Amino acid sequence: MLNRRLLLAAPIPALLPGRAFAATESFQDFLVGLRAEARKAGIAAATLDRALAGIKPNQAVIDRDRKQPEFTMTWARYRGLLVTDKRIDEGRAAVAQNLGLLRRVQDQYGVAAGVVAGIWGLESSFGKETGNFHVVEALATLAWEGRRAKFFRAELIAALKILDHGDIAPGKMTGSYAGAMGQPQFMPTSYLSYAVDFEGHGKRDIWTSKADVLGSIGNYLAKSGWRAGEVWGQQVTLPAGFDASAIGRENKRPLGDWAKAGVRPLAGNWRSAPESAAAIVAPDGAQGEAFVVHTNFNAIRRYNPSDFYAIAVGLIGDQVTG
Repeated sequence: MLNRRLLLAAPIPALLPGRAFAATESFQDFLVGLRAEARKAGIAAATLDRALAGIKPNQAVIDRDRKQPEFTMTWARYRGLLVTDKRIDEGRAAVAQNLGLLRRVQDQYGVAAGVVAGIWGLESSFGKETGNFHVVEALATLAWEGRRAKFFRAELIAALKILDHGDIAPGKMTGSYAGAMGQPQFMPTSYLSYAVDFEGHGKRDIWTSKADVLGSIGNYLAKSGWRAGEVWGQQVTLPAGFDASAIGRENKRPLGDWAKAGVRPLAGNWRSAPESAAAIVAPDGAQGEAFVVHTNFNAIRRYNPSDFYAIAVGLIGDQVTG
């Protein structure tokens, strides 16, 4: 998701001498201010008592935040790591087990079942890897510690609103070290905007309810500009001497024009009409793999602003439902 990925790119401040964190106030003073802000936001005192009971700065969260790897990964490497035979096999099994549900999500939101499954697979390996950090404690640690404090404080207030609504108990609100929650790995603000009670049980449970998980992914994409009945794109081959300056999501042309220029589907036929707007994406350059992408590709990028991610979602989705 957008907010979750962008926070990883922010610069990391130097530690204050003699302490593990870069905060400028005590954690208890931070909690006092947080309580006051949360009460003004309408969050009940009883909710705050339950949510904040016993929380403390989590050094493991800070360690994860400060030790993010700095490297450049090629698309070929990314694809090899994430679009694996194991993930495809697991995805096919997950789709078979939840086919009726995926069809209902597709009918409700118009989003292709394969793309919903692709996101589910990349975010949490179809629900198996959701993170075990206490979300309120993790967000409080990051909001107090100082790096992007405003961002994490807003996410923390959003998490407290979720608890106040009663969708999940504090002890069960788990996720990544940065606060991405449940099987679709929603940040709390995204949860408030996009999570749905697709199961109809009165709660938006993106932790254990597959209906709510898949419905919420479908709702997210539908509100991000997904066009029902259209595809995300497909892999293509480029002709010899193809003008590399024509590559890029911003350079849209009718698909028929690309075909006239010698662009061809890697396998099978074109999946979109000749008049459909399309762009060429080649993550490793014109000599690497290339893809023709449509409007729905950008809807996937609203979930995670990465061409690598969006292509992987599309490829996984095509294979697990094909």
